[in-house]
Amino acid sequence: MPQSAQPIGRRERNKRDKLERIIAAARELFDANGVDAVTTQQIADKADIGTGTLFLYAKSKSELLLLVQNSGYVAALEEGRAAAERTIGVVEAVLAIIRPVVECNRSHVENGRTYLRELVFGDPEEPHHREALMLTLKTEAAVAAVLCRDKRIGPDDAATLAQIISAIMFLGMATTINAHRTVDEIIAEIAHRVRVMLPGEPDVLPT
Repeated sequence: MPQSAQPIGRRERNKRDKLERIIAAARELFDANGVDAVTTQQIADKADIGTGTLFLYAKSKSELLLLVQNSGYVAALEEGRAAAERTIGVVEAVLAIIRPVVECNRSHVENGRTYLRELVFGDPEEPHHREALMLTLKTEAAVAAVLCRDKRIGPDDAATLAQIISAIMFLGMATTINAHRTVDEIIAEIAHRVRVMLPGEPDVLPT
């Protein structure tokens, strides 16, 4: 008989509760005011914790932004993976993965662009930065798995193409010229570039 899961202790429950409150407070304040206008003291007050406790979960406001955005990114990636499984056609399935990620990033445009800057220039030793990098790798892995549906694309090429597609998505979300474009417009731009990379997709993929 499998052993039943061990109950979560009070200390762990308290930690999870504080983390959830921090994420909720930071997300609400960031969405309402933008990252630059929010202080860590405001986040601590809204989460009903001390600033010392806050810094146990994130050492800076930048890390708090990564924490908030990462939590949304996890859900977006899962949504995209599920949508891709229901989607026929390689390009369409790739776009099914990408769309929720773009929507997550663009829920607040400037916060999303700041998140991408932190991803590039932030400290990779910080835990939430590492998590953001891991989410990028997981997204590339999901895209590569979809590309491998096309038997003409081997695993190595699929991994390389997934990295290129990830870069296309990143630029589409981060570039200043796209700051006022809608999600649909950005997805259309990404779709065009992906289709140029993957020409001649057959109507019925070889098995």
